[in-house]
Amino acid sequence: MKLLPYPPTSDNCVIAFWSLFLLTSINLICFAESVTSLTNETDRLALLAFKDQISVDPNLVLSSWNNSLHFCLWGGVTCSKRHPQRVTVLNLTNQNLEGYLSPHIGNLSFLKHINLTYNNFQGQIPQEIGHLRRLRYLNLSSNNFNGEIPNNITSCLQLRTISIYSNKLVGKILDIGSLSKLYFLNVRKNMLAGHIPSSLGNLSSLIYLDLSWNGLDGSIPKEIGRLVNLQYLVIGNNNHSGDIPPSIYNLSSIRAIGFQENRLYGSLPSELGLLFPNLEQLYIGLNRFTGHIPLSVGNASRLVRLDFSSNFFNGPMPMNLGRLKDLGELNVENNQLVSENDEELTFITSLTNCSSLQFLALDRNLFQGKLPNSIANLSTELTEIWLGGNQFFGAIPSGIENLANLILLDFGANLLTGTIPIHLTKLKSLQVLSVSGNKLSGQIPISLGNLTQLYHLGLDGNNLQGSIPRSLGECQLLQNLFLDYNNLNGTIPEPVVNILSLLKLQLGMHQLSGSLPLDIGKAENLIRLDISNNRLSGEIPGTIETCVKLEALYMEGNLFQGSIPPSLSALKALQVLDLSRNNLTGHIPSDLAELPNLKYLNLSTNNLEGEVPQHGRIFQNASAISITGNIRLCGGISKLQLPKCPKQDFKKQERRFSWRVIIIVVVVVVVVVLISFLLLYFLAMRSKKLREKLASTSSMGMRFLRVTYGELFKATNGFSSTNLIGVGSYGSVYRGIIDRMEMVVAIKVLKLQHQRASKSFIAEGRALRNIRHRNIVKILTICSSVDYSGNDFKALVLEYMPNGSLDSWLHPSANDEHHQLKTLSLVQRLNVAIDIACALDYLHNHCQAPIIHCDLKPSNVLLDDDMIAYVGDFGLARILSEDINGSQSQTNSLAIRGTIGYVAPEYGVGANTSTYGDVYSYGILLLEMLTGKRPNDDMFSNNLNLHQFAKMALPESVMEIIDQRMLSEEIEVIRHSENYDKIRSIMQESLVSLVKIGVSCSDDSPKERMEMKDVVVEMQKVRDFYLSAEK
Repeated sequence: MKLLPYPPTSDNCVIAFWSLFLLTSINLICFAESVTSLTNETDRLALLAFKDQISVDPNLVLSSWNNSLHFCLWGGVTCSKRHPQRVTVLNLTNQNLEGYLSPHIGNLSFLKHINLTYNNFQGQIPQEIGHLRRLRYLNLSSNNFNGEIPNNITSCLQLRTISIYSNKLVGKILDIGSLSKLYFLNVRKNMLAGHIPSSLGNLSSLIYLDLSWNGLDGSIPKEIGRLVNLQYLVIGNNNHSGDIPPSIYNLSSIRAIGFQENRLYGSLPSELGLLFPNLEQLYIGLNRFTGHIPLSVGNASRLVRLDFSSNFFNGPMPMNLGRLKDLGELNVENNQLVSENDEELTFITSLTNCSSLQFLALDRNLFQGKLPNSIANLSTELTEIWLGGNQFFGAIPSGIENLANLILLDFGANLLTGTIPIHLTKLKSLQVLSVSGNKLSGQIPISLGNLTQLYHLGLDGNNLQGSIPRSLGECQLLQNLFLDYNNLNGTIPEPVVNILSLLKLQLGMHQLSGSLPLDIGKAENLIRLDISNNRLSGEIPGTIETCVKLEALYMEGNLFQGSIPPSLSALKALQVLDLSRNNLTGHIPSDLAELPNLKYLNLSTNNLEGEVPQHGRIFQNASAISITGNIRLCGGISKLQLPKCPKQDFKKQERRFSWRVIIIVVVVVVVVVLISFLLLYFLAMRSKKLREKLASTSSMGMRFLRVTYGELFKATNGFSSTNLIGVGSYGSVYRGIIDRMEMVVAIKVLKLQHQRASKSFIAEGRALRNIRHRNIVKILTICSSVDYSGNDFKALVLEYMPNGSLDSWLHPSANDEHHQLKTLSLVQRLNVAIDIACALDYLHNHCQAPIIHCDLKPSNVLLDDDMIAYVGDFGLARILSEDINGSQSQTNSLAIRGTIGYVAPEYGVGANTSTYGDVYSYGILLLEMLTGKRPNDDMFSNNLNLHQFAKMALPESVMEIIDQRMLSEEIEVIRHSENYDKIRSIMQESLVSLVKIGVSCSDDSPKERMEMKDVVVEMQKVRDFYLSAEK
C-alpha cells in the first residue's frame, strides 16, 4: 500500500509562499521589460517611417532623428511624463517640410497633439489618424493635403481642436456630431462641397466654427442655433442660399458672424443689436439682403467691424452709429441707401464719435446732398474713405487735410463742383485719390506733385482746364494716371512720361497739342496708353519700342503724321493698337503681323498706301482690323475687298521720278488757277434757286469731295431694290460701291417730297460736320444735284455697317435666313450699350456746342464687323448754342417728330429740347436691349409701359423679364462651369444693375435722370464686374 506524505508544517508553508512570490515577481519584471522594449520600438519606428516620407527639410529639423539620440529628444517630439517612453506631441509647425504624411503616424497610440501647420505636405490625410484614440489637438492647416477628410476621424472622441484650413480637401463635411468635446473646428479655404451637416448642432461644446471659402451650398441648418457656447460663426464665401434661420438669433454669446459672399436673402430683425450684445464683428456683405439696416445695431456697443456691403438694403442709415465707440470698420457700399429728410447726412456727423474708425465705405448708394464739414472731424485714424458713386453735390469739404493718416480718398462719380482743393495736398500719406466723374472745374493744382506716395490719381471725367502740371512727375510711385475726358490743353510734360512705375496713362479727349515726348520710352512698365482725340502732331516716336509691356495703345483722332514706325513690332504684349483718324502715310509695316497677342488693329482714315500684309494672324482676320478710309491701299485678304496691287517697274519709276514730279506740280497749279476762275464765274451766273440750294448745303460747313448723281446711280445699280438695306421717314438707304472711293458705302437718298426731308439733310450735315468719335457714323461725302429727270436730288454717303442695325439683332425678322443665329450675348449687349453711351456723352459734353440727337432708337444704331456700335441718323439733331442764340432751328419740342415710345414725355407738353431727352431715349433703348421688348409692344397698355414694367421687377424678379433668348444661351455657356452658381449670381447682380440704370435714365422727371457721363462710368463698372465672373 502506498503511504501518504507527511502533512506540511507552518515553516515549510512560509518558505513555499516566499519562493513562489519571488519567482512571480521575477517573471513580471521580465515581462514588463519586454513590453517596454516593444513599445519603445513601435514609436521609434513610426517616427522613422514619418521621416522617410519627407523629401525636403530645408531647416534640417529632422537631422536629429537618428540612432545617436533617443527619439524623445528628437526635434519636434515630446514624450509623456507619466509614460516616459511614449510620444504625446508632434510639433513641426512652420518648417517648410515637403512630402507625405506617413500612415505609420497611426501607431503613435499615445499621441495627443499634432501640429504640422505651414508646411507643404501633399497627398491624402491617412485614415490611420482614426487610430489615435487619445488625440485632442489636430492642426494640419496651410499645407497641400488633398482628397477627402478621413471618415474614421470620428473615432477620435477626445478631439477638442480640428484645424485643417488652407488645403485642397474635397468631398463633404463629415458627420462629426459624436465629437462632443470639440470646441474648435476650422476647415476654411478648401474645396469642400455639399450642405452643412445638421449634426453639427450636437457639438454642444463648440466655440469656434469656420467653414468659409469652400463650395458649400444649401441653407444654414437651424440646428446651429443649438450651439449655445458658440462665439465665432463664419460660413462666408460659399454658395449658401435662403434666409438666416431664426434660431441663429438665440446665440447670445456670439462675438463674430461671417456670412459674406453667399446668396442669402431676407431682411434683418429690427432687434438685431439687442439679440447679440457681445457682437464684435458682423460680415454679411455680398448677399441679397433687403430692407433697412436695423436701428438697434447702434446698441451692439462692442462692434468693431460692420460690413453690409453689396446687398439691397434701402432707406436711411441708422442715426445712432456714433454709440459704437470701438467701431473700426464700416462698409455699406453698393446698396440702395438714401439720405435722411431734406438731403441731410446727419449720420456722418454721428460717426465723429467713433474715435477708432479706420475704414469708411459709403460708395455706390443713393446718398445725395452736400457733404457736411463734419467729415473733417472723423477719426484721425481713418486710412480709407470711399464716397464714390452717389449723388453728393457742392464743393469738396474743407478740413479733410486733418485726417492725416488717409491713404485712400474716393469722391468719384458724384456731382461735386468747384475746384480741387489745394489743402488735399497736405495728406502726405495719400496713395489713392479719385475725383473722377464729377463736375469739378478750374486747373489741376500744381501742389498735387507733393503727394509723392500716390500710386493712383483719377481726375478724369470733369471740366478741368489748363495744362497738365509738370509737378506730377514728382509722383514717382504713380501707377495709374487718369486725366481723360476734361478740357486740358498745352503739351504733354516730359516729367509725366518719365515716371518709371507708370502702368496706365490716360490723356484722351482733350485739346492737347505738340508731340508725344520721346521720353515715353522711359515708361518701361506701361501697359495702357491712351492719348486719343487730341491735337497731337509730329511723328510717332520710335522710342516707344522700349515699352515692351504695353497691351493697349490708343492714339486715334490726332494729327500724327509720317509713317508707322516699324519699331512698334517690338511691343510683343500689344493687344490693341488704334492709330485711326490721323495723317499717317507710307506703308503698313509687315512686322506688325509678328505681334503674337494683337487682337485689334485700327488704321482707318489715314493716308496709307501700298499692299496690306496677308501673313500673320491679325491680317488674316478681317473682323480684327479696320483700314477703311485709306483709298490707296491694295492687296490683303479677299474679305477686305481691296483692289489688287498693280505690278510696277520700279527702275523706270526711278528714272522718271524727277521730271514727273515737275510736270505734276505745274499741271496742278495751272488747273487750280483755271478752276478757281471758272468756279467764280460759274457761281456768279447761277440762278437764284441754285444759289439758295448751294447756300443751304454750304451751311453745313462740310468740305467733302462731292459725288455726282450718276456715280451714285451706278454704285447702286440704278437704286435697285437688291441694294436697298433700309427705309426711314425721310429717305432710303442703299448699299453701293463708288468707283473712285474704292470702298463699300451706305448711300442715304432723301425723299424730297417729304416736307421735312430737306431740313433733315441740312440738320444731319450741320450736326456731323465737326464730330469725330469712334461710335458715331461718319459722313464720307454728299451729293446735292439733280437726277436724270431734272428733279432735285440729295444724298449722304456714309460708312457702311455690315452687321446692320441693332434693331435687326434685337428683333430679327422671320424672313431673315440667319434670324436663328442673330442673338446678342450679354457681353455684346453691354459693349453696344456702352458704345452708345459714349457717343451720347461725347455729343452732350465734349462737342463745341452740345448736340442732341432727338431720335435715338435701335434702328438708328448700326453695328460694324466687330459689333462696335455707331449712332446714326442725325436728321432731327439739335445744336443747343444755335437753338438758343439764333433762329436756325426751332427749340420747341412740339416740332420734333421722334419715334413714339422713345421720345421723352416732357416733349409732349411743349418742353424745350435738352440732353435729358436723349437720356430718356437711352434708358428705353437699354431696357429694350435687356428685355427684348419694344416700348410699343402689345403688352404695354392700361398705363403700363416699358419703364414701369422694368421698375416693378426690381430687384427680385429681374431674371423673369430678361430676354429669354439671351438668358438661355448665357446659362447654357456657364452650365458646365464648376463655379456655375457664383457666375450665375454675378450675372444676376449685373442684370439688376443694368435694369436700375435703364429705369433711372427713363424716369418721367428729367431732373431725376442720370447724365450720360455718369451712365458711361456705371455701365463700365457693370461690365468689369460681369467680366470678372467670366475670368
